[in-house]
Amino acid sequence: MILQISGRFAVAVHILTCADYFHDTCAVTSDFLASSVGVNPVIIRQIVSRLKAAGLVDVSRGKTGLNLARPLKDITLYDVYEAVGSVKDKLFRLHPNPNPACPVGKNIHRALGGVLDEIQESLEDRLRSARLSDIASLITDASPSP
Repeated sequence: MILQISGRFAVAVHILTCADYFHDTCAVTSDFLASSVGVNPVIIRQIVSRLKAAGLVDVSRGKTGLNLARPLKDITLYDVYEAVGSVKDKLFRLHPNPNPACPVGKNIHRALGGVLDEIQESLEDRLRSARLSDIASLITDASPSP
């Protein structure tokens, strides 16, 4: 399940970054995005639907296709993480049936659970501090000059 969450998250960031990068030069359609991302357009449409529900994009048929609902500097990586459904899932899952008769088994959830929750909170705090404009600037900086 983690791969699906991570994959949706990365694809969503890719979609939003493309929408910003190409908005003045071409229609940002699901087919165009699928070509850039390297996935089926159906996957793009599913993720775009989540991004639209979260208020991150607007979609119109015709010349413009996908547009950002707000500037990249106003979208955090946490916004994207939340939009693709990652927040409701824990990054780490504890195994369900440790042996309560074992000293390790009866205490592992208490001992490990708190640490893993702190790690997830730390990740989410970092996602809140990173903006899509940070990602876009790295892409722009890496682009070859004309």
